[in-house]
Amino acid sequence: MLTIPDTKVVYAIGPENKPVATCHPGDTITFETKDCFSNQIQKESDLFESVGWAAINPATGPLFIEGAVPGDTLKVTIQDIEIRSYGVMVAVPRLGAFGHLVDKSTTKIVPIENGQARFSTGISFALDPMIGVIGTAPVGDAVPCGTPGPHGGNMDTRHIRKGATVYLPVNVPGALLCLGDLHAVMADGEVVVCGVEVAGKVSAQVNVLKAIVLPCPVVEDAENTYFLCSAGDLDEASNQVLESALYHIMSRTGMALSEVAMLLSLTGHLEISQVVDPLKTARLRIPAEVGKKLGIRLTAER
Repeated sequence: MLTIPDTKVVYAIGPENKPVATCHPGDTITFETKDCFSNQIQKESDLFESVGWAAINPATGPLFIEGAVPGDTLKVTIQDIEIRSYGVMVAVPRLGAFGHLVDKSTTKIVPIENGQARFSTGISFALDPMIGVIGTAPVGDAVPCGTPGPHGGNMDTRHIRKGATVYLPVNVPGALLCLGDLHAVMADGEVVVCGVEVAGKVSAQVNVLKAIVLPCPVVEDAENTYFLCSAGDLDEASNQVLESALYHIMSRTGMALSEVAMLLSLTGHLEISQVVDPLKTARLRIPAEVGKKLGIRLTAER
């Protein structure tokens, strides 16, 4: 199995990045990842300000996938996520949803043991490892790894976990896939600007769906299909994801706009992935059973 070490990272996802590895469709690749602080915070006296913005949110890669060309869709199936024995959290003035209330920078080291993230005495959380940053190279200028967009990137969506499949656009030859920013556990919103940030490794199988274009990044698991859009505020992100799903379903089913709109009012669950990145990410969740009936499910039945 091909392994990409965590020494091979980028801090912006773009078409000018040179591939660090090459694979074929159907291959499984292991990405070793640093945490979002480039592993520079080791103890609670290490503050966010000591890291420097240039070292925030490294993503391992890029990976060149043979045969992937613009107009295709990259299918990335997350087979496993392993994480290290501790995580890091920070609260920082002027960052995150509480940044206007936080008066001094604070770091918390979170031990990880026996399947739990031990937040404090008597308060632990079951591990739910997920990938914060996963994306392909966009067309044009590189996008910082901390920013989400149509190419994927820092979508901070907790459903990008083991067993999920992520569908991303191929905008340049080889797609140039990068991923990183693992979390041991994180709630929707990521309101303090981080989850339990961890280093680790991800095993993922990559495939190419030829001549299939999706309206936005899509994530599927056994229970749901998620459409993801990011924009300057949640209203705009919500409008984008609703319209993306609406027109996609219309194109696949031939149903009238008003009919699909009513259907989404019954079965399309509008949710928030994160509110703290330069662009905010909203998602529309459609249950798998509905997706199968509409013919929009991409993942083969398990």
